[in-house]
Amino acid sequence: MKVIRAAQAGQGGQVTIACINKATVDLGVPFEKLTRALQKCYDTYFLPVWGYPVKLYNTDAAKSSDWQFVYFNDADAAGALGYHDLTKDGQPVSKVFVRTTLADHQLVSVTASHELFEMVIDPLANLWAEAADGTEYAYEMSDPVEEDTFLVDGIPMSNFVHPAWFEPFKHPPGTKFDHLGLLRKPFSMTRGGYVITKKKGVVSEQFGSRAKSARFAREDRVGHRSEHRKQEDGLRIPDNRAKRRVAAHEASALESALHGRS
Repeated sequence: MKVIRAAQAGQGGQVTIACINKATVDLGVPFEKLTRALQKCYDTYFLPVWGYPVKLYNTDAAKSSDWQFVYFNDADAAGALGYHDLTKDGQPVSKVFVRTTLADHQLVSVTASHELFEMVIDPLANLWAEAADGTEYAYEMSDPVEEDTFLVDGIPMSNFVHPAWFEPFKHPPGTKFDHLGLLRKPFSMTRGGYVITKKKGVVSEQFGSRAKSARFAREDRVGHRSEHRKQEDGLRIPDNRAKRRVAAHEASALESALHGRS
């Protein structure tokens, strides 16, 4: 039986993600081993729950049709451990800042899995789920449980929420709201988590504990997904129509010039 997959960011079926290591700082895990563990984690635990197959591969240069997953030494936004963006071709890209992550006493593998889960489900950072009181919650897969981890081949990976987390109604006993089974209801979080919310058009954050709020406040959030949601309601796909019109005009002018010479 043919399975039809939903399209994401203009690309249907399996998404190919090019993993590129531009960092000279030690990732804590060999690059090849980290990518294999991320793929195994995704296929074993995330894919059965969320769908959307992806294929990760290591390379030095991505194809224009690829999504990208890039490791850098330092954050181009101070304090940001990793966040999403779009390539010049309009494809999603996740950035993981290795030295920034390590300086914050975090693990690169946890930040990487966090970013992978969130990029796949909401590549443009523009999806929201509405609760009964009208509050909207951002489709962020790991934020509510981001300090809770599990091992894949001995490598720590980020916990993630299940689809039920975004459903604003009472669920039957035994429903799982996150992979590790720590949450008991939709829109909840662990003490080390936070959520991005929107009410009456205003985007803000809520925290699982005062300690988490304090840690969050020490970060410079410029360029983070939450900032994209505040400023643009998500990432914007480049509009290449103007470029195409210019190219067509130039081609037409060139053809006219050639005919004029003949």
